[in-house]
Amino acid sequence: MSVGSNVLTSASPGLATLLPRVQQQYRWRRSAMVLLPTVLWGAVMLLAARTLPQLHVLVAGLALLGAGLASWRLGTIWRQPLAALARQLDRQFADLEDSTGLLLRPVTELNLLEQLQQQRTATRLANRLAQAQPLLSVRVGPSLGLAAGALATAGALWLWQAPATKSQVETAPNVALHFPSQLAKSTTAGARIVETRIRIIPPTYTRRPAFMAAEPSFRCPQASRVQWTVLVSGAAERPQLEVGRQRLPFQAVPGRAGQFTVAYTFRMSTLYRIRFAGRVSDDYAVEVQPDRAPAIQLRAPKPYTLVEFGQKPEVAVRIALSDDYGLVRARLVATVAQGQGEAVKFKEVATELNGSLRGQPTQANLTHLLRLPSLGLTYGDEVYFYVQAWDNNRHSARSDTYLVQWEDTTVDDSGSDMAMGVNVVPAYFRSQRQVIIDTEKLLAERRQLEASAFTTRSNDLGHDQKVLRLRYGKFLGEEFEESFGQSATVPPGANADNNHSDEAEHAEEAEAGHDHGGTAPADASPSVVAEQLLDTYVHHHDDSETADFLEPAVKAKLRGVLSQMWEAELRLRTARPAEALPYEYRALRLLKQVQQQTRVYVRKSGFEPPVIPEATTRLTGELATAAAPRLQQQVRPAPTQPAVRTALRVLAALHQGTAGKPADAAVLEQASPAVAQAALRNPGRYLSAVRQLRQLTSELRNRRKPCLSCVATIEAALTDLLPQPAPAPTRVAGPTRLARRYFQELSR
Repeated sequence: MSVGSNVLTSASPGLATLLPRVQQQYRWRRSAMVLLPTVLWGAVMLLAARTLPQLHVLVAGLALLGAGLASWRLGTIWRQPLAALARQLDRQFADLEDSTGLLLRPVTELNLLEQLQQQRTATRLANRLAQAQPLLSVRVGPSLGLAAGALATAGALWLWQAPATKSQVETAPNVALHFPSQLAKSTTAGARIVETRIRIIPPTYTRRPAFMAAEPSFRCPQASRVQWTVLVSGAAERPQLEVGRQRLPFQAVPGRAGQFTVAYTFRMSTLYRIRFAGRVSDDYAVEVQPDRAPAIQLRAPKPYTLVEFGQKPEVAVRIALSDDYGLVRARLVATVAQGQGEAVKFKEVATELNGSLRGQPTQANLTHLLRLPSLGLTYGDEVYFYVQAWDNNRHSARSDTYLVQWEDTTVDDSGSDMAMGVNVVPAYFRSQRQVIIDTEKLLAERRQLEASAFTTRSNDLGHDQKVLRLRYGKFLGEEFEESFGQSATVPPGANADNNHSDEAEHAEEAEAGHDHGGTAPADASPSVVAEQLLDTYVHHHDDSETADFLEPAVKAKLRGVLSQMWEAELRLRTARPAEALPYEYRALRLLKQVQQQTRVYVRKSGFEPPVIPEATTRLTGELATAAAPRLQQQVRPAPTQPAVRTALRVLAALHQGTAGKPADAAVLEQASPAVAQAALRNPGRYLSAVRQLRQLTSELRNRRKPCLSCVATIEAALTDLLPQPAPAPTRVAGPTRLARRYFQELSR
């Protein structure tokens, strides 16, 4: 036991570093298998970004994705615990006897048998480490396959792009840049640009190949990358590209002496020029064509569609889409409205229409069948829909909103029946005049009617008269039919004087204040006495005398109206319309008297304009204050007008032969921004003026003779920038002798 203990004690210090050494070697070999394809594919991405700049967004996305996957894989490798490594060693080597995990435990926690086994496993593992071969094998097949794919892709990209670019550049036309004659600031003599070629690479969404520009001024799609390649002669500094306020130096092309290149991405229209050997070229325009949003046209249905009863609840939607570069997506958004009033519920349903947009076509005709039941609609519901489309540059557009309504068959359209010839005047709305008209009509048609029909129509008229009597009886507080018609009747043969005397008697009785209640008996109870005392001040609904607050004279006439209606109704019910007609006329006459008697004049309140003095203002012929109103506004001149006017004065002096001075060049330079802005809007009209203005400024600064043709062109361009002057009043020519003779003959 003492010998075994000494052996374990002497070997225990190396156990702590045995497994970490194995783990370190395994980590580095696995990391190398991850880093090798990662580095190669990174180089491929850089090559693709350089040779295919239109794919820089896609290349950047793939590079970020690859870097993320490599980082995750490396993190997994370096976070592997020693316990997992020990289990992997036990599976691969049988002579370790599944005891590698004992190397992870301290000697003090093991018994004697475990300590002996730990020492035995450590000795065998150390012997394997002493060999040249690695303990754990690493799979190299996937890494080598990825590396080979990266090399193949790089080679294919180089072979496909380089010859095409070389041939395209060599066969492209030489673009001539014009450098105005001016003193060079550089001491290098004979340095000039021999050849200039401009290559335009449209963005990816246009799906157009790269092309070469034939002129220094060109057009290109928005976000196009333009590459200038120049060939210079003589030793000189590198050229510079000036785009607005930016200056980009040209880079030397490897392997080609005297050849330089530079690239710039244009997102808006602007001017550019090239500076080389102390000389500056003319300004050239780059017109950027922006990407337009998709155009949507709904050919069917109409903006409002009504699905009537009996029609199939389906609406065909035909859509025409167009875009300048390509369509990628379209959808129909329908909003369903269900319910009425405040209980309306809305639901939105979106339907994709991408079936015909495969391949990103520039024009597409889509068809969609809008099935109303499938959307949850029923009779009376509505659906609002519109179409939305996207192009391959993430621009979107939407159409107007269209309405489809499903006709509701449960709606009561009885209001329209009043226009039909069935019963144009319902009984409830019959007036006394209408009753008289119907009675006279019945009498006129009596010979043509049978006895039963005549009796029925006369009875119906009596019912109409009853309804009208009940309506007017409410004004007198007669709430029960039994109380109607209790007034004394007036015989139809009575004359008008007797009728008026009856009305006067009723009015006198009302003014005298008849005591209808009488006096209370002597043996009446106290409650009865109290009711009689309050009877004067209480409003009785069942008493025509105290049911309302009408005047007594009005009440008397209303009672007469009811009595006449009662007599007319009695004779109409008994099929005697001829006898009822005088009572009807009497009731109508009394009603008109009541209406005239109850009218009250109320003075209108509000604004009363002053009386117009017509004698002093009308027909005087004074038109001093009768002029039409005019709106005047003081428009300030544009900020560039003072500089433009000053430059025009300098140009006018130069045009007359005055010698130019360097100070005139500074005045002309102040007007150059205005001409440059006009050249951006209309390059064909103002671009030559920009060039000649720059040339004239250089000539004046160097005290050389100015170019008179340039002066005329610049003067015309600056004059166009000034606002149009107000039209001067002109005198209208008088009539000729022949015209005067003609008018004289007409006046005879």
